[in-house]
Amino acid sequence: MRVALFVTCINDTLHPDTGRAVITLLERLGVEVGFPEEQSCCGQPQFNTGYRHLTEPLVRRYERAFRDYDYVVTPSGSCAAMVRDNYPRIAAEGRDSRDLAEAAARAVPKTYELTEFLVDVLKVTDVGAYYPHTVTYHPTCHGLRMLRLGDRPRRLLEHVKGLELRELPGAEECCGFGGTFAVKNPAVSAAMGADKVRAVRETGAEAVCTVDNSCLLHIGGMLRREGAAARPVHIAEILAATEADTRKPAGREGSPR
Repeated sequence: MRVALFVTCINDTLHPDTGRAVITLLERLGVEVGFPEEQSCCGQPQFNTGYRHLTEPLVRRYERAFRDYDYVVTPSGSCAAMVRDNYPRIAAEGRDSRDLAEAAARAVPKTYELTEFLVDVLKVTDVGAYYPHTVTYHPTCHGLRMLRLGDRPRRLLEHVKGLELRELPGAEECCGFGGTFAVKNPAVSAAMGADKVRAVRETGAEAVCTVDNSCLLHIGGMLRREGAAARPVHIAEILAATEADTRKPAGREGSPR
């Protein structure tokens, strides 16, 4: 199979270690991973702020960039949901609906969030990871409600050697980020984030993980502001870690090593 990494904007600019972790993990599982340099933004910021026609060229670009691959894997539930849920809507409302519909029809079925790809396509839950820390898992809104990831991330975490998974109170409640929501409604966003951080701290876990670095950006910023011990870490970085890995990738600054 030919598999491409869709790294996404936030990972490319702020959290490149997550993209590297995906490649490390997939290659360890015998998957050859490509990285088409033509890839760019999925169009979510434009779509969510009402500039929907501006997303049309990005739909075409996405399809063109990943055309030669059987699967597109991304460490972002948010961006995977943008492609899978919103590209068909963009195509239906587009100025050249036939062209867009064809592009969306080719792109949508082969786009997978990382944990979906591991569990549903590769049929693995034990990826040979080692992460000797206490961890709590926050199921992000896009992963929970749009992609319906269900227990896939948890099943993967439960098979990580040395990891103690702790239940997060109110896990299904939104962290308050929501991309442009945090900009348009800062007070509400901050209040929701404070609730989430309080729940994380209640677990006593060393790390909080998700399938989206956008949510970790919000949660992690508030944790640091409060001087909390828990640190954010993307699930890909946990799953990529092994006993043989002397680097022990464990998340952001101040995270357990």
